[in-house]
Parts: sequence; C-alpha cells; structure tokens
Amino acid sequence: MLAVLLGSDLEIPAPLPKLFSLYLLLAIGFTGGVQLERSGLSPTVLLSVGAAVLMASVIPLYSFLILRTHLDVYNSAAIAAAYGSTSAVTYITAESFLRVLGLPYDGFMVAALALMESPAIIVGLLLVRLLGRSSRKPGQERVGLGAVLHEAFLNSSVFLLIGSLLVGFLVAQQGSTGVQKLEPFTDKLFYGVLTFFLLDMGLV
Repeated sequence: MLAVLLGSDLEIPAPLPKLFSLYLLLAIGFTGGVQLERSGLSPTVLLSVGAAVLMASVIPLYSFLILRTHLDVYNSAAIAAAYGSTSAVTYITAESFLRVLGLPYDGFMVAALALMESPAIIVGLLLVRLLGRSSRKPGQERVGLGAVLHEAFLNSSVFLLIGSLLVGFLVAQQGSTGVQKLEPFTDKLFYGVLTFFLLDMGLV
C-alpha cells in the first residue's frame, strides 16, 4: 500500500497473482485433508464442520432481509452471498497469525472452509431465482437450477479446495511417506508465496 501511496511503479506480472492464489488454495486444501485424516471423522469434527456449513447458509438469509430494505433483490442477494461466503485470504491470514503465535488449532477447519463456500452461493442464487421474478427486466434470462448448482460446486476456488482436500486425505491414508514427499511443496513454500500474494493485494 505504501508503494501505491508514493506512486511507485512496483507491480507483479499479471499471470503470477492467479498462480499464487491457486497454490495457496491447493496447499491449504491438501494440508486440511491430511489433518482431517489424522483427526478422523469424530463427532467433534462432524459437529464443527456441520455448524460451519449451517452458519454459511443462515448468514445470507438474514443479511438479505436487512439489505432488502434499501436495495433491490439482485444486489441484496449478491451482497448477502458475499457475506455468507468464506474468504480464503482471511483464513490464510488467521492461520498464519496463529502459527506465528504458536497457538494450536484444528487442521480440519480447512474442510469447513471448503464446504462453507458453496452454501452461501446456492442460497444467494436461489433467492434471486425465487424472489427475483417480479423484478426481472424484460428479456432478462431466468437463472436455472442447474446453472446455480454448477456455479456453486464447480467454480475454480471451491473445486480446487475440495479436490486438494480429498487428495490430502487419500495421501495421508497411505502413510506418512507420501505426505513427507509433498511437504517441501505444500508447506515449505507456503510463507514465501503468501508474502508475494499479500504484496499483490496491497498493490491492487
């Protein structure tokens, strides 16, 4: 941000920020899958993940009702979905902060991060589909349920998070050898890439 304020021409080449975000999502998902396998699908894990998914579904609903008093259906639903959706950047920052402080945390929470992304998107799009009929402009296409589900489950961030989560879970089931082989990529590079990612966020 200081570089922007001072008018510096510092910039990160366009393809790299996308690569940084893909790497961070993959590393977080893989690590979360490993931790989830080590924690096991205990009642505590299932309850924690279930509570996270429930919150991601409820927050867009009451946010929509509040926003609807001042905005139209489409803008209210979009903002409500943004409030309910998780932020990988926020998660990365919080996780890194806990690591620096040396405070323990449950690794399976990344599974909650991955699963919280879809409910908010689904709720937001369903609100538009159900309540946006009266405010739909002439000629405006109706959002189909198939398109809603496709966007919710197959957008790049969710797909990469869930996919790498499953890969980490399966690799951990085969023993520690596979995890150790991938550790230089998924763990050792993490903070360096995160530094460049946050630098780019400050320049935008």
